[in-house]
Amino acid sequence: MILAHDLGTTGNKASLYSDAGELITTTTVEYHTEYGPRGRVEQNPEDWWSAVISATRFLLERASVRPQDIECVSFSGQMMGVVLLDGEGQPLRPAIIWADTRSQKECELLIERVGMERCYEITGHRINPTYSLSKLMWVRDNEPEIWSRAQAFLLSKDYVAFRLTGRISTDPSDASGTDAYDQREGRWSKELLEAASIDESLMPPILPSTEILGGITREAASQTGLIAGTPVVLGGGDGPCAAVGAGITTPGSGAYAYLGSSSWVSLASEKPLLDPKMRTMTFNHVVPDRFVPTATMQAGGASMEWICDILSPRRNSERYEELMAAAAETEAADEGLLFLPYLLGERSPYWNPRARGAFIGLSKHHGPAQLARAVMEGVAMNLKVGLLAFEEQGEMIESIDAIGGGARSDVWLQIFADVWGKTVRRRSLVDEANSLGAAVIGGVGVGIFDDFEVAARLSHIEKVFEPDLQRVRRYEARYSQFLEAYKRLETLFDDLQRE
Repeated sequence: MILAHDLGTTGNKASLYSDAGELITTTTVEYHTEYGPRGRVEQNPEDWWSAVISATRFLLERASVRPQDIECVSFSGQMMGVVLLDGEGQPLRPAIIWADTRSQKECELLIERVGMERCYEITGHRINPTYSLSKLMWVRDNEPEIWSRAQAFLLSKDYVAFRLTGRISTDPSDASGTDAYDQREGRWSKELLEAASIDESLMPPILPSTEILGGITREAASQTGLIAGTPVVLGGGDGPCAAVGAGITTPGSGAYAYLGSSSWVSLASEKPLLDPKMRTMTFNHVVPDRFVPTATMQAGGASMEWICDILSPRRNSERYEELMAAAAETEAADEGLLFLPYLLGERSPYWNPRARGAFIGLSKHHGPAQLARAVMEGVAMNLKVGLLAFEEQGEMIESIDAIGGGARSDVWLQIFADVWGKTVRRRSLVDEANSLGAAVIGGVGVGIFDDFEVAARLSHIEKVFEPDLQRVRRYEARYSQFLEAYKRLETLFDDLQRE
């Protein structure tokens, strides 16, 4: 039996899988995110650890599973953050997570020293404050006392693996989301670390995602309820793990859309896919010698969470369902209402941390249904830019498999199909795709599964959404206006965000 933890933005989703890859049971333990001025977004690493402890004990009790039946533990984790440890392995400060955009000044320095195009060539990514490298520079420049005691840098899943085993490490998929990893060389980039004035000794050793880090320590066993010595498999970043969960493990296996707090469209390739306009990025896959070209937006599902929290508080689930049903009966774009989904700045396609959300075309007759519909349409239009960028580089995409919490919504998936003009398919495991990817990594690591190809057999297509040609044509016109709206507001965003 495999225990998989998916350390996401809002909580840890823990799942138990059988040796056949079947989902037995799952639970989620939420944790707090602290949002502050000038783009501060932080979490407490101890909250991650507490969530892993709570979820593990709950699953063992719910499923009546003996701790000795757990054959391995593995991880998927939110990427691009920063956890700094002292010499005793204690966190020195809250974790700076992917959504934090305070390090714009540090990015400007990197652009001056390395150049945007050169960084993209080395890492598969642009220089941007969402990545770990500039966040490390920000801590050094703004918190020198903390920096002076820093002995190790880790990502979220690496920190929890460290708590279980005492071993410091990361894998290529997470390393490739730091802006400090040379994808072709498969090692930390000396050029970028020198430009950032970061000592390579701070960076963790890079090991395969399927690496068995060791057994759970006695201390960790006493806290989690697991058996000391249970193998811990390193796992990977949530994006590449999601690709495995969606069955996207080899070139030609299709494309998928992940609809979580951060949302993206992605596929698998044999080499980094470098967009001449640098709209997309490429991560290393958890599958050896594979890559995951991706177009990621900051606030996909987060935009929907925001509007629903405002219009329909979560505690009233019936009101939420009513809101979704009403949104299905309206056409916000047809009524001249557009939404720019840049609540947390933006990565693909604009790479502008100063971008902000905006409703355009608001009228007095617009109500909750139109506002919710406009948000869903705005996210779909923004992700369409990434799909088109892939196709411009020769990646022909006929259908997209949808996973993540947002994929539960029939209304939203139909909007995606109509905006994209593509077939959209919902897979049977939407919320558990990341943990399924982690489970497959763990299973391959300890020999339960022969290879990653098993992933395609562990979930199936549950429902298909075909584009409505009439709506496709209407959305084409609105899509052009959506792009133009950002262009016209771009300088205003800059002015509003200047200190």
